[in-house]
Amino acid sequence: MTNYYANKKVLITGHTGFKGSWLSYWLINLNAKVSGYSIDIPTSPSLYEQLELAKYLSFDFREDILDFPSLYKCVQLVKPDIIFHLAAQPIVSKSYKNPLGTFSTNFIGSLNLFEVLRKYAIPSKVIFITSDKCYENNEWIYGYREIDQLGGKDPYSASKACAEIGLRSLALSFPERSFKLATARAGNVVGGGDWSLDRIVPDCMRKWSAFKAVTLRSPRASRPWQHVLEPLSGYLKLAENLDKKQSLDSNAFNFGPISKSDVSVLDICNLLAKHWPDAKINIDSAQSIGSECGLLKLDVSKASSLLNWSPNLSLEECTSITSKWYYNLYNGKSAKELCLADIDYYTKKMELKL
Repeated sequence: MTNYYANKKVLITGHTGFKGSWLSYWLINLNAKVSGYSIDIPTSPSLYEQLELAKYLSFDFREDILDFPSLYKCVQLVKPDIIFHLAAQPIVSKSYKNPLGTFSTNFIGSLNLFEVLRKYAIPSKVIFITSDKCYENNEWIYGYREIDQLGGKDPYSASKACAEIGLRSLALSFPERSFKLATARAGNVVGGGDWSLDRIVPDCMRKWSAFKAVTLRSPRASRPWQHVLEPLSGYLKLAENLDKKQSLDSNAFNFGPISKSDVSVLDICNLLAKHWPDAKINIDSAQSIGSECGLLKLDVSKASSLLNWSPNLSLEECTSITSKWYYNLYNGKSAKELCLADIDYYTKKMELKL
Protein backbone atom coordinates (compact mmCIF):
# COMPACT_ATOMS: atom_id res chain seq x y z
CA MET A 1 0.00 0.00 0.00
CA THR A 2 1.35 3.45 -0.90
CA ASN A 3 1.72 6.37 1.53
CA TYR A 4 -1.21 8.11 -0.18
CA TYR A 5 -3.34 7.97 2.98
CA ALA A 6 -0.78 9.46 5.37
CA ASN A 7 -2.35 12.53 7.06
CA LYS A 8 -5.47 12.33 4.86
CA LYS A 9 -8.70 13.17 6.68
CA VAL A 10 -10.91 10.12 6.19
CA LEU A 11 -14.54 9.78 7.26
CA ILE A 12 -16.02 6.30 7.53
CA THR A 13 -19.77 5.92 7.99
CA GLY A 14 -20.64 2.61 9.62
CA HIS A 15 -17.18 2.52 11.23
CA THR A 16 -18.41 0.46 14.21
CA GLY A 17 -19.43 -2.51 12.03
CA PHE A 18 -17.31 -5.44 10.94
CA LYS A 19 -15.97 -4.03 7.67
CA GLY A 20 -15.90 -0.50 9.04
CA SER A 21 -13.74 -1.57 12.00
CA TRP A 22 -11.26 -3.38 9.77
CA LEU A 23 -11.09 -0.39 7.40
CA SER A 24 -10.64 2.07 10.29
CA TYR A 25 -7.84 0.00 11.80
CA TRP A 26 -6.05 -0.39 8.46
CA LEU A 27 -6.25 3.35 7.74
CA ILE A 28 -5.06 4.23 11.24
CA ASN A 29 -2.03 2.02 10.60
CA LEU A 30 -1.51 3.90 7.30
CA ASN A 31 -1.33 7.12 9.38
CA ALA A 32 -4.63 8.53 8.14
CA LYS A 33 -6.67 10.87 10.34
CA VAL A 34 -9.79 8.75 10.71
CA SER A 35 -13.23 9.87 11.89
CA GLY A 36 -16.39 7.79 12.17
CA TYR A 37 -20.16 8.18 11.96
CA SER A 38 -22.42 5.33 13.13
CA ILE A 39 -25.74 5.10 14.93
CA ASP A 40 -24.52 2.46 17.39
CA ILE A 41 -22.19 -0.44 18.02
CA PRO A 42 -24.14 -3.20 16.25
CA THR A 43 -22.89 -6.33 18.00
CA SER A 44 -21.65 -7.58 21.35
CA PRO A 45 -18.86 -8.44 21.34
CA SER A 46 -17.71 -6.00 18.65
CA LEU A 47 -14.46 -5.67 16.72
CA TYR A 48 -14.74 -1.89 17.14
CA GLU A 49 -14.44 -2.29 20.92
CA GLN A 50 -11.90 -5.11 20.74
CA LEU A 51 -9.60 -2.86 18.68
CA GLU A 52 -10.25 0.12 21.01
CA LEU A 53 -10.79 2.28 17.95
CA ALA A 54 -12.35 5.16 19.93
CA LYS A 55 -8.85 5.96 21.24
CA TYR A 56 -7.52 6.66 17.75
CA LEU A 57 -10.36 8.52 16.03
CA SER A 58 -10.30 12.27 15.39
CA PHE A 59 -14.11 12.42 15.69
CA ASP A 60 -16.51 9.66 16.72
CA PHE A 61 -20.14 10.51 15.95
CA ARG A 62 -22.92 8.25 17.23
CA GLU A 63 -25.78 9.43 15.00
CA ASP A 64 -28.26 8.07 12.45
CA ILE A 65 -27.32 8.26 8.75
CA LEU A 66 -30.93 9.43 8.20
CA ASP A 67 -30.38 12.46 10.46
CA PHE A 68 -29.51 15.13 7.89
CA PRO A 69 -28.52 17.93 10.34
CA SER A 70 -26.21 15.61 12.31
CA LEU A 71 -24.60 14.28 9.16
CA TYR A 72 -24.15 17.83 7.87
CA LYS A 73 -22.52 18.86 11.17
CA CYS A 74 -20.17 15.86 10.98
CA VAL A 75 -19.00 16.75 7.48
CA GLN A 76 -18.51 20.39 8.48
CA LEU A 77 -16.30 19.41 11.42
CA VAL A 78 -14.28 16.66 9.76
CA LYS A 79 -13.83 18.31 6.34
CA PRO A 80 -12.92 14.91 4.91
CA ASP A 81 -10.59 14.42 1.97
CA ILE A 82 -12.04 10.93 1.50
CA ILE A 83 -15.29 9.30 2.61
CA PHE A 84 -16.08 5.59 2.72
CA HIS A 85 -19.83 5.13 3.12
CA LEU A 86 -20.47 1.75 4.74
CA ALA A 87 -23.40 2.65 7.01
CA ALA A 88 -26.13 0.11 6.23
CA GLN A 89 -28.51 -2.53 7.47
CA PRO A 90 -26.45 -5.47 6.14
CA ILE A 91 -28.34 -8.59 7.20
CA VAL A 92 -30.72 -10.26 4.71
CA SER A 93 -32.82 -11.94 7.43
CA LYS A 94 -33.33 -8.60 9.21
CA SER A 95 -34.52 -7.04 5.94
CA TYR A 96 -37.55 -9.37 6.02
CA LYS A 97 -38.34 -8.36 9.61
CA ASN A 98 -37.94 -4.64 8.91
CA PRO A 99 -38.08 -3.96 5.16
CA LEU A 100 -38.96 -0.27 5.50
CA GLY A 101 -36.07 0.34 7.87
CA THR A 102 -33.74 -1.51 5.53
CA PHE A 103 -34.81 0.55 2.51
CA SER A 104 -34.58 3.78 4.51
CA THR A 105 -31.06 3.15 5.81
CA ASN A 106 -29.57 1.63 2.67
CA PHE A 107 -31.27 3.80 0.06
CA ILE A 108 -32.24 7.12 1.65
CA GLY A 109 -29.15 7.08 3.87
CA SER A 110 -26.92 7.01 0.80
CA LEU A 111 -28.85 9.84 -0.86
CA ASN A 112 -28.66 11.79 2.40
CA LEU A 113 -24.87 11.72 2.27
CA PHE A 114 -24.86 12.77 -1.38
CA GLU A 115 -27.10 15.74 -0.60
CA VAL A 116 -25.01 16.80 2.41
CA LEU A 117 -21.90 16.84 0.25
CA ARG A 118 -23.64 18.67 -2.57
CA LYS A 119 -24.86 21.42 -0.23
CA TYR A 120 -21.64 21.69 1.75
CA ALA A 121 -19.54 21.72 -1.45
CA ILE A 122 -16.26 20.20 -0.31
CA PRO A 123 -13.93 18.42 -2.76
CA SER A 124 -14.09 14.94 -1.25
CA LYS A 125 -13.59 11.60 -2.94
CA VAL A 126 -16.51 9.37 -1.91
CA ILE A 127 -16.79 5.59 -2.17
CA PHE A 128 -20.35 4.36 -1.66
CA ILE A 129 -20.31 0.68 -0.66
CA THR A 130 -23.32 -1.27 -1.92
CA SER A 131 -23.32 -5.04 -2.55
CA ASP A 132 -22.97 -7.77 -5.15
CA LYS A 133 -26.62 -8.52 -4.34
CA CYS A 134 -27.67 -5.33 -6.15
CA TYR A 135 -27.73 -7.37 -9.40
CA GLU A 136 -30.88 -9.01 -10.71
CA ASN A 137 -29.78 -12.56 -10.01
CA ASN A 138 -30.66 -15.00 -12.80
CA GLU A 139 -28.48 -17.81 -11.39
CA TRP A 140 -26.02 -17.39 -14.27
CA ILE A 141 -22.82 -19.45 -14.22
CA TYR A 142 -20.70 -16.46 -15.22
CA GLY A 143 -19.90 -13.33 -13.25
CA TYR A 144 -22.07 -10.24 -13.31
CA ARG A 145 -20.54 -7.13 -14.86
CA GLU A 146 -21.11 -3.57 -13.78
CA ILE A 147 -23.31 -2.99 -16.85
CA ASP A 148 -25.67 -5.85 -16.04
CA GLN A 149 -29.24 -5.32 -14.83
CA LEU A 150 -29.81 -4.34 -11.22
CA GLY A 151 -32.60 -5.79 -9.10
CA GLY A 152 -33.22 -7.85 -5.99
CA LYS A 153 -35.79 -10.38 -4.81
CA ASP A 154 -35.33 -9.68 -1.08
CA PRO A 155 -35.59 -6.27 0.64
CA TYR A 156 -31.85 -6.06 1.37
CA SER A 157 -30.81 -6.74 -2.24
CA ALA A 158 -33.45 -4.40 -3.65
CA SER A 159 -32.41 -1.62 -1.24
CA LYS A 160 -28.83 -1.84 -2.52
CA ALA A 161 -30.03 -1.77 -6.14
CA CYS A 162 -32.08 1.33 -5.29
CA ALA A 163 -29.00 2.99 -3.82
CA GLU A 164 -27.01 2.29 -6.99
CA ILE A 165 -29.76 3.67 -9.24
CA GLY A 166 -30.38 6.71 -7.04
CA LEU A 167 -26.72 7.62 -6.74
CA ARG A 168 -26.13 7.32 -10.47
CA SER A 169 -29.14 9.53 -11.12
CA LEU A 170 -27.88 12.22 -8.74
CA ALA A 171 -24.33 11.99 -10.07
CA LEU A 172 -25.54 12.55 -13.64
CA SER A 173 -28.00 15.27 -12.59
CA PHE A 174 -25.32 17.32 -10.80
CA PRO A 175 -22.13 17.01 -12.91
CA GLU A 176 -20.70 20.29 -11.54
CA ARG A 177 -20.65 19.07 -7.92
CA SER A 178 -17.44 19.61 -5.99
CA PHE A 179 -16.93 15.97 -5.02
CA LYS A 180 -16.24 12.82 -7.04
CA LEU A 181 -17.87 9.49 -6.31
CA ALA A 182 -17.84 5.83 -7.23
CA THR A 183 -19.79 2.81 -6.01
CA ALA A 184 -18.25 -0.49 -4.92
CA ARG A 185 -19.98 -3.87 -5.10
CA ALA A 186 -18.41 -6.70 -3.10
CA GLY A 187 -19.35 -10.28 -2.41
CA ASN A 188 -19.68 -12.11 0.90
CA VAL A 189 -16.79 -11.24 3.20
CA VAL A 190 -15.34 -13.35 5.96
CA GLY A 191 -12.62 -12.64 8.47
CA GLY A 192 -11.87 -12.39 12.14
CA GLY A 193 -14.01 -10.08 14.25
CA ASP A 194 -17.40 -10.57 12.61
CA TRP A 195 -19.88 -11.09 15.46
CA SER A 196 -23.13 -10.57 13.53
CA LEU A 197 -26.07 -12.92 13.89
CA ASP A 198 -27.25 -14.93 10.86
CA ARG A 199 -23.83 -14.92 9.21
CA ILE A 200 -22.15 -18.20 8.54
CA VAL A 201 -18.66 -17.57 9.95
CA PRO A 202 -19.61 -16.05 13.32
CA ASP A 203 -22.39 -18.64 13.65
CA CYS A 204 -19.80 -21.39 13.19
CA MET A 205 -17.31 -19.83 15.58
CA ARG A 206 -19.84 -19.26 18.37
CA LYS A 207 -21.08 -22.84 18.16
CA TRP A 208 -17.71 -24.53 17.77
CA SER A 209 -16.10 -22.53 20.58
CA ALA A 210 -18.91 -23.87 22.83
CA PHE A 211 -18.43 -27.43 21.48
CA LYS A 212 -21.83 -27.36 19.71
CA ALA A 213 -22.89 -28.09 16.15
CA VAL A 214 -23.69 -25.28 13.71
CA THR A 215 -26.94 -25.62 11.73
CA LEU A 216 -27.01 -24.62 8.05
CA ARG A 217 -30.26 -23.49 6.44
CA SER A 218 -29.03 -23.18 2.80
CA PRO A 219 -26.04 -25.54 2.51
CA ARG A 220 -26.02 -25.60 -1.32
CA ALA A 221 -26.18 -21.82 -1.83
CA SER A 222 -23.05 -20.60 -3.63
CA ARG A 223 -21.40 -17.27 -2.85
CA PRO A 224 -18.25 -15.43 -3.97
CA TRP A 225 -16.41 -15.83 -0.65
CA GLN A 226 -13.51 -13.48 0.06
CA HIS A 227 -11.52 -12.29 3.04
CA VAL A 228 -12.58 -8.86 4.27
CA LEU A 229 -9.18 -7.35 3.37
CA GLU A 230 -9.75 -8.14 -0.32
CA PRO A 231 -12.60 -5.68 -0.99
CA LEU A 232 -11.15 -3.18 1.50
CA SER A 233 -7.95 -3.09 -0.52
CA GLY A 234 -10.15 -2.43 -3.55
CA TYR A 235 -11.95 0.44 -1.81
CA LEU A 236 -8.62 1.98 -0.82
CA LYS A 237 -7.26 1.69 -4.34
CA LEU A 238 -10.50 3.01 -5.84
CA ALA A 239 -10.44 6.16 -3.69
CA GLU A 240 -6.81 6.82 -4.57
CA ASN A 241 -7.49 6.39 -8.29
CA LEU A 242 -10.68 8.47 -8.08
CA ASP A 243 -8.53 11.32 -6.75
CA LYS A 244 -6.21 11.10 -9.74
CA LYS A 245 -8.53 10.19 -12.63
CA GLN A 246 -11.59 12.31 -13.44
CA SER A 247 -12.79 9.58 -15.81
CA LEU A 248 -13.61 7.30 -12.87
CA ASP A 249 -16.23 9.66 -11.47
CA SER A 250 -19.71 8.07 -11.22
CA ASN A 251 -18.36 4.60 -12.06
CA ALA A 252 -19.30 1.33 -10.34
CA PHE A 253 -16.75 -1.40 -9.58
CA ASN A 254 -17.01 -5.05 -8.58
CA PHE A 255 -14.58 -6.46 -6.00
CA GLY A 256 -14.79 -10.22 -5.79
CA PRO A 257 -12.58 -13.26 -5.28
CA ILE A 258 -11.00 -15.57 -7.80
CA SER A 259 -13.60 -17.75 -9.51
CA LYS A 260 -12.57 -20.87 -7.59
CA SER A 261 -13.79 -19.15 -4.42
CA ASP A 262 -17.41 -19.51 -5.54
CA VAL A 263 -18.34 -22.52 -3.41
CA SER A 264 -21.32 -23.61 -1.36
CA VAL A 265 -22.05 -22.70 2.25
CA LEU A 266 -21.39 -26.31 3.23
CA ASP A 267 -18.00 -26.27 1.47
CA ILE A 268 -16.94 -23.09 3.25
CA CYS A 269 -17.96 -24.57 6.61
CA ASN A 270 -15.96 -27.71 5.93
CA LEU A 271 -12.88 -25.58 5.15
CA LEU A 272 -13.33 -23.53 8.31
CA ALA A 273 -13.79 -26.70 10.36
CA LYS A 274 -10.27 -27.92 9.47
CA HIS A 275 -8.87 -25.55 12.08
CA TRP A 276 -11.34 -26.41 14.86
CA PRO A 277 -11.08 -29.70 16.75
CA ASP A 278 -14.38 -31.61 16.88
CA ALA A 279 -16.29 -29.09 14.73
CA LYS A 280 -19.78 -30.40 13.89
CA ILE A 281 -22.23 -29.35 11.14
CA ASN A 282 -25.99 -30.00 10.93
CA ILE A 283 -28.35 -29.18 8.04
CA ASP A 284 -31.95 -27.96 8.44
CA SER A 285 -33.35 -26.52 5.21
CA ALA A 286 -36.66 -25.83 6.97
CA GLN A 287 -35.00 -22.77 8.50
CA SER A 288 -34.43 -21.19 5.07
CA ILE A 289 -35.49 -17.52 4.98
CA GLY A 290 -37.24 -15.97 1.97
CA SER A 291 -35.74 -16.17 -1.52
CA GLU A 292 -32.01 -16.27 -0.90
CA CYS A 293 -29.75 -16.39 -3.97
CA GLY A 294 -28.52 -19.82 -4.96
CA LEU A 295 -25.63 -18.81 -7.24
CA LEU A 296 -23.94 -15.42 -7.48
CA LYS A 297 -20.62 -14.50 -9.12
CA LEU A 298 -18.85 -11.25 -9.92
CA ASP A 299 -16.70 -10.27 -12.89
CA VAL A 300 -13.83 -8.10 -11.61
CA SER A 301 -12.15 -7.40 -14.94
CA LYS A 302 -13.09 -3.69 -14.80
CA ALA A 303 -11.28 -3.23 -11.46
CA SER A 304 -8.36 -5.20 -12.83
CA SER A 305 -8.11 -3.08 -15.98
CA LEU A 306 -8.78 0.42 -14.60
CA LEU A 307 -7.45 0.12 -11.03
CA ASN A 308 -4.82 -2.60 -11.41
CA TRP A 309 -6.62 -4.43 -8.60
CA SER A 310 -7.02 -8.17 -8.25
CA PRO A 311 -7.69 -10.56 -5.36
CA ASN A 312 -4.67 -11.94 -3.54
CA LEU A 313 -5.92 -14.82 -1.40
CA SER A 314 -6.96 -18.31 -2.39
CA LEU A 315 -10.09 -19.74 -0.82
CA GLU A 316 -7.92 -21.96 1.37
CA GLU A 317 -5.93 -18.96 2.63
CA CYS A 318 -9.12 -16.99 3.21
CA THR A 319 -10.73 -19.68 5.36
CA SER A 320 -7.50 -20.58 7.14
CA ILE A 321 -6.75 -16.96 8.13
CA THR A 322 -10.34 -16.46 9.28
CA SER A 323 -10.69 -19.65 11.29
CA LYS A 324 -7.28 -19.23 12.96
CA TRP A 325 -8.15 -15.64 13.94
CA TYR A 326 -11.10 -16.82 16.02
CA TYR A 327 -9.32 -19.89 17.36
CA ASN A 328 -6.37 -17.75 18.54
CA LEU A 329 -8.69 -15.13 20.03
CA TYR A 330 -10.51 -17.77 22.06
CA ASN A 331 -7.10 -19.00 23.18
CA GLY A 332 -5.88 -15.70 24.58
CA LYS A 333 -4.49 -13.54 21.78
CA SER A 334 -5.74 -9.97 21.32
CA ALA A 335 -7.83 -8.74 18.39
CA LYS A 336 -5.28 -5.97 17.80
CA GLU A 337 -2.35 -8.29 17.28
CA LEU A 338 -4.43 -10.71 15.20
CA CYS A 339 -5.78 -7.98 12.89
CA LEU A 340 -2.39 -6.33 12.50
CA ALA A 341 -0.81 -9.69 11.64
CA ASP A 342 -3.48 -10.31 8.98
CA ILE A 343 -3.00 -6.81 7.52
CA ASP A 344 0.79 -7.30 7.41
CA TYR A 345 0.39 -10.68 5.74
CA TYR A 346 -2.05 -9.30 3.19
CA THR A 347 0.07 -6.22 2.45
CA LYS A 348 3.09 -8.40 1.75
CA LYS A 349 0.97 -10.49 -0.64
CA MET A 350 0.01 -7.28 -2.44
CA GLU A 351 3.61 -6.11 -2.69
CA LEU A 352 4.73 -9.41 -4.18
CA LYS A 353 2.36 -8.83 -7.12
CA LEU A 354 3.79 -5.38 -7.93
